[in-house]
Amino acid sequence: MYEDITESEESDLCDWQLPLAYMKKRHTDPIEGSKTETQTWRMKERMKTVSVALVICLNVGVDPPDTVKTSPCARLECWIDPLALSPSKALEAIGTSLQKQYERWQPRARYKQTLDPTVDEVKKLCTSLRRNAKEERVLFHYNGHGVPRPTTNGEVWVFNKNYTQYIPLSVYDLQTWMGSPSIFVYDCSNAGLILESFEQFSVQKEQDRELVGKSPTPINRTQVPLPPPAKNCIQLAACGSNELLPMNPELPADLFTACLTTPIKIALRWFCNQRSSYLVPGVTQELVDKIPGRLNDRRTPLGELNWIFTAITDTIAWNVLPRDLFQKLFRQDLLVASLFRNFLLAERILRTYNCTPVSSPRLPPTYQHPMWQAWDLAVDACLSQLPTLAKGAEYKHSPFFAEQLTAFQVWLGMGSEIREPPEQLPIVLQVLLSQVHRSRALDLLGRFLDLGPWAVSLALSVGIFPYVLKLLQSSARELRPLLVFIWAKILAVDRSCKADLVKDMGHKYFLSVLADPYMVAEHRTMAAFVLAMIVEDYQNGQEAAFQGNVIAICLEQLNDQHPLLRQWLALCIARVWTNYNAARWCGVRDSAHEKLYKLLNDPIPEVRAAATIALGTFIGNGTDRTDHAMTINHNIGVTLLSVANDGSAIVRQELVVALYQLIKQSETQFATIARQLLDEEQSSDENLAPRSAAVTSGATVAKSPSSSSSSPGSGDFLSTPTLNGKGLPRVPSSSSLSSNVFVQMWRVILLLTHDPHPKVKELAQTLVNAINLKATISAKPQLVRDSRKTSSAPSSPTRNSQSSPPQDMSDSPPLNIPNEIMRPVPIKPWEQPPPERPQNPGPIDAQYPGPSPTLHSQRFTRTRKLHDRGPSVTYEEVEDVMTTKNLTITTEFSDWCCKYFAQSVMKAPEEMDPFSGLHHMREWRFVRNARIRNETREQLKKAKSCHLDDQIFINKNSAVPYVVKFHPFNPHAIVADREGVCVWNWESGERLNYFLNKNPKHSKITSMDILNSHDLALVMTGADDGSVRIWRNYWTPDGRPVELVTAWQALSDMLISNRGSGLVLDWEQGSGMLLASGDVRTIRVWDTQRELKLQDIPTGADSCVTSLACDSVGRSLLIAGCGDGSVRLYDRRLAPQECRVMTLREHQSWVSNVHLQKGAGDGKIISAGLGGDVRFWDPRFTESVKVVNTAPDLTTMEVHPHAGIFACGYKNQQINVYNMHGDSLSTIKYYDGFIGQRIGPVSTLAFHPYKLHLAAGCRDSFLSIYSTDKKR
Repeated sequence: MYEDITESEESDLCDWQLPLAYMKKRHTDPIEGSKTETQTWRMKERMKTVSVALVICLNVGVDPPDTVKTSPCARLECWIDPLALSPSKALEAIGTSLQKQYERWQPRARYKQTLDPTVDEVKKLCTSLRRNAKEERVLFHYNGHGVPRPTTNGEVWVFNKNYTQYIPLSVYDLQTWMGSPSIFVYDCSNAGLILESFEQFSVQKEQDRELVGKSPTPINRTQVPLPPPAKNCIQLAACGSNELLPMNPELPADLFTACLTTPIKIALRWFCNQRSSYLVPGVTQELVDKIPGRLNDRRTPLGELNWIFTAITDTIAWNVLPRDLFQKLFRQDLLVASLFRNFLLAERILRTYNCTPVSSPRLPPTYQHPMWQAWDLAVDACLSQLPTLAKGAEYKHSPFFAEQLTAFQVWLGMGSEIREPPEQLPIVLQVLLSQVHRSRALDLLGRFLDLGPWAVSLALSVGIFPYVLKLLQSSARELRPLLVFIWAKILAVDRSCKADLVKDMGHKYFLSVLADPYMVAEHRTMAAFVLAMIVEDYQNGQEAAFQGNVIAICLEQLNDQHPLLRQWLALCIARVWTNYNAARWCGVRDSAHEKLYKLLNDPIPEVRAAATIALGTFIGNGTDRTDHAMTINHNIGVTLLSVANDGSAIVRQELVVALYQLIKQSETQFATIARQLLDEEQSSDENLAPRSAAVTSGATVAKSPSSSSSSPGSGDFLSTPTLNGKGLPRVPSSSSLSSNVFVQMWRVILLLTHDPHPKVKELAQTLVNAINLKATISAKPQLVRDSRKTSSAPSSPTRNSQSSPPQDMSDSPPLNIPNEIMRPVPIKPWEQPPPERPQNPGPIDAQYPGPSPTLHSQRFTRTRKLHDRGPSVTYEEVEDVMTTKNLTITTEFSDWCCKYFAQSVMKAPEEMDPFSGLHHMREWRFVRNARIRNETREQLKKAKSCHLDDQIFINKNSAVPYVVKFHPFNPHAIVADREGVCVWNWESGERLNYFLNKNPKHSKITSMDILNSHDLALVMTGADDGSVRIWRNYWTPDGRPVELVTAWQALSDMLISNRGSGLVLDWEQGSGMLLASGDVRTIRVWDTQRELKLQDIPTGADSCVTSLACDSVGRSLLIAGCGDGSVRLYDRRLAPQECRVMTLREHQSWVSNVHLQKGAGDGKIISAGLGGDVRFWDPRFTESVKVVNTAPDLTTMEVHPHAGIFACGYKNQQINVYNMHGDSLSTIKYYDGFIGQRIGPVSTLAFHPYKLHLAAGCRDSFLSIYSTDKKR
């Protein structure tokens, strides 16, 4: 009992610890780049206010007739009492003071004053400023405290020359003189009237412009002056259209101007007049005016208050305004941004005196925003220190920024895209200016950017970019990891920032980080990514990085232990020398290509793909055609052929792209090779045997890149013989072809046109079609010329087309070639169509059968040709199809790699989050697994004596079942027939799904297994052409379609025989190792985690391998059952020629199955021969320890992994179940009668991994499931 409990606990624990196969990002995410979104944070055009017109109408000493002032009344203008000086001097002093107040915000602008002006003076001032400003902004400040209020007709008042009359000035004229872009500030009573009139006149002008623009005659256009546009004008008015300015004597008369130009001074004075000032005893206006410090020194009290005020007003605007309006008002023009920040303060102060400042564009109310309370608190804390500061005490800095960072940190703890953005984000921007809080602010900013592209866009819209750009000039080492992380996030979302980096020499910062050996690998990876983004398709970036010695820095670290760093080093190198010859030759001098060769065998597929890209772009930079350059390119091309049989589809796709770079440079040579191969095939077809001729089982192995154990340049790729009529191999007759490296590359491309992965196949077929088309047209120039002159039909079909009738293209295999052209490959229903080629207007000759250069494919069809003759058709523009340079042979792998940095890298995967839905679903599955194991434990104990003959399920499959597998924990029976996979619910009797395996038509599925059965299961199928495919969503409750996870050629040197075992697979979940053998002379060991071939073990047998088994502990002991009746044991830890440690030869016939028991018993190895003898073996002895003679004509045998029973199926429609002692427990036969069991010749058997259920597939396509008790 104790042992049972321990086993249960271990099984439950094992579910959590078992590795998952093919669940990496490259398997679950589509390999495509992120969708580029237009970035709105960067202003299309930045503007600058270059001229300022100060129009002051005071007429000191004379009050306007329509204004009745209180006594006492507000008198200060620009903080000057006009009655304390003579009128003329007061007016000049006020004008000078106002100019200085504006210069605080825009010191470089051109200022012009006009004091108590006339209409002509205003016109002259405005027109001259507009003329000098050109397309820049002009500011018009109007102080109308000494003139009547604006009129409803849209007029403001100025003076005549003698100051005896008030003269109206039309806002319409003012618009015309000022033009646009402009900004208007109105400080007078009823200022809202001016704003309303301005907008009315703007609409009127636009209508006038439209009318003039629609005038039919150009004479009218010249006679009628075109009104200037009134767009891009901003207005700020002190009060509404029916409001008067406050006259409180404690306030300045130009309160609105004071808020706009001296916000801190007026804010502190206003604070002292509020009741809240009572909480700060001893603070008076005189003391406030003497607050120490300077506005531009953040270390002083006054400077810190100004800093806090800027942060708060920016934050209020960003949280209240629409993003586009915020960008226009607060990021386009520095002066406009300052005025609008101060306008928010003006709204707050003036509203307390029953005035409502208005603006155009209008802003929503902000005077009650919660951030104003933070401002009051900061002012309170500062003013409370004034009495002690006067006595010499040290100033205590405000905790405002630290508190706001804490609030931001709290938001980050629960932040997501669906929540409101953090209101403290603009404050974080301001904190970057402080050395005290900078590190913490950068850390929090990085955590925010890590939330996703939406967070990066938000941060950029706030205006974070210039701040982090300037910080790259810092030499502080502690900021390096933070800045590198932030810039990686920014460039992953917005690649346009690389131009700013290069312009400001920011790339040097990342070069120094990458070259720093003391920097951790993760940060160097991000630096490599940033550099890769800088040089991508940007020549200035390439030159800058190249001058910074980026290639040498990257090459020095190619052997780093961090795989993501190796990946991005290779991608960075690839992008540096793309179309940049100087970088390429620098790589040649540093032997960069030879150092990259090592990465072709890297354990991580993404690194291998990146290395392939780097070598491909090295080849593609073909501006230099010297012998030395071409020799290097050819050596690289031959070396790249070693990855043709890589287990990862992304690597093979990049191989096609890389070889395309070489083919593009030497397309004429490749077309010549293709043409010679076409001619050789045609001439050899005359000696071919009929299609129905049998091929003997002793045919020679067809060599391919996968079977070559020598160096890539050894010529093994050329050993792809075809068969003559006697079944003997034949090779191309041209010896020159056999020694040509181009032939090696061309044969690999041809091999990849039959790749089991559709994307690899499509790329290769597109390339082969283009080269064969060029070969055809080049071989028949006269025919093409003649066809240009006439529209006659092409010549009559050739002999071969007459002898071979056309076939139905819908049923034809891939690359079924017509006689006179390499046609686009026929598309099956599940395949994506390849890129379109130029339309062929002429008829096409009949199809022509011929041999395939890859021998293993000949077993399935003689019509599957890889190449054939070209067209005898008309092309209107032959030049369009005479080159491969316009082909689209690309992948999105590089862009897909960039998405890693656009997504969260700090956050743990969702399935690892104990509170996530995915984790809860996984936990539920593991609890279900444990329950099923516990429920079946008692049942398994009785298995050695119970009957297993109650039929609980029977149904007819769509075709003859070849392989059956039970899902261990779902009531699913998965059945593989020749072409597809069917999923049955054996409890309800319902067929859940059926999907095609997409293997070639003349091949069939010979093996199948379930991966990740303890979690989200995948279905693995193996076809007898050597291909393996992994499928997800074999059945889902929500009806999601089946998806191909990956596919590769597990064996590409399959033998040809009348009867073979096809592809035999053995899968072990715990180690992720896959054994593959079959109609070959080797056992290939695959590491599915790395997607690499680990080793080839020679079988030493002259027959095929029929069954495989392996120990689950170290997977060092391999057992193979062979077609010659032998059972062979291998220790894969030994050398290939010494690893066969034992050969057991007691079976006299084909070994149907071998099984390795996990526990102790009479024999750990069980094997069954077709003669009916089941033998038990102990690896310590060379003779069997037990023999159970069942019945002759055995077809299959299956052993229950836990119950201690085995079942045998026979041709004579019978199934026998035995225990391990050889005692017969049940016999299932064909019985006549109404209620009799009806089974056909048994083709496959399968036990449920835990339950006492036996599935039997028969030749009559029926699937039956038997159990000990129907109730179960």
